[in-house]
Amino acid sequence: MTVQPVEDSEISPTWDRLEDQLAWYDGKSMAAQQAYKRVKLSQLIVGAIVPVVAALQVPPAVTASLAAFVVVAEGAQQLYQWQTNWVLYRSTAETLKHEKYLYLAAAGPYSTDDRHRVLAERLEGLVSQEHAKWAEGQQRESHTSPTEPKHS
Repeated sequence: MTVQPVEDSEISPTWDRLEDQLAWYDGKSMAAQQAYKRVKLSQLIVGAIVPVVAALQVPPAVTASLAAFVVVAEGAQQLYQWQTNWVLYRSTAETLKHEKYLYLAAAGPYSTDDRHRVLAERLEGLVSQEHAKWAEGQQRESHTSPTEPKHS
């Protein structure tokens, strides 16, 4: 259960937004981290098995299939950008936590009488900045993969 920092109804929507965004970025960061680590570990294991299977003179189709798995897993990592998302989302979540604690302590930019407004402005600035980074990455990806269909 989240405790409101003040009883003031003016801050409630902003505080709710902060908590919502913090939970979203934290959850997405963890999901991206788990996906990235699962794929990378699978690649390492299967990649290490390929020379063993080849040395055991297993049918070439088995060796080729294992090697193909490694290539497909790396392609999935490039397509879904789990490592990049993990780092970006974690960074945003930590920045949101930083803002939350400064606000609760009435420190830094929140040491003024209009700290509720400052929180709303800084929160929306951070979220907008993250969205801009994401959109830039999507645009860059669409320019580097001309054969991929574009989704809107």
